[in-house]
Amino acid sequence: MIIRKATPQDTKEIATYMMLAMEDIVYEFIGENSREKALSFLETLILQKENQYSYENCWVIDDNGNTTAVANVYNGADLEKLRTPVAYLVKTMFNRDFQCEDETQEGEFYIDCIGVNPNYQGKGLGSKMLHFLIDEYVSKRKETLGLLVDKDNPNAKRLYLKLGFEFTGKKTLTGKEMEHLQIKPPLIS
Repeated sequence: MIIRKATPQDTKEIATYMMLAMEDIVYEFIGENSREKALSFLETLILQKENQYSYENCWVIDDNGNTTAVANVYNGADLEKLRTPVAYLVKTMFNRDFQCEDETQEGEFYIDCIGVNPNYQGKGLGSKMLHFLIDEYVSKRKETLGLLVDKDNPNAKRLYLKLGFEFTGKKTLTGKEMEHLQIKPPLIS
């Protein structure tokens, strides 16, 4: 198994695994509970460049040519620019105004979601991806890494805290209260 940057060829798997991680949020975006329409919406965005869900902002775990997990990560400073194409697609595909709170901000690379193929869940791929992201962004690039965790998901929060993330505050996303966690590079003295 290797972790690599995603390519357009990973689009279907990326969309499927993102839906596992953020199904309710996508339904909120598009205003419908249609899995087919939600997947089509995500696939369109993943194939495009320069939006928050683009393949350009995804890492995948590749198991001998099979994409088994995805992480969507982008610079929080770019949220407004990356979100503009999302809002445009919501308007053109679903005739809705896109309304969503800012889940990230300048000063962090944001893990939007991590999704794992159901056939590979429980095998440590989510942890493997998190370890990779911490190494890539915090250790190598010396960047702060942030994420939101549902306050009703204590197992995920426990994992994040165990890996070194710290609670920094609360945020609301699609009307739901979340906890904002970050892991920062060590201070150089």
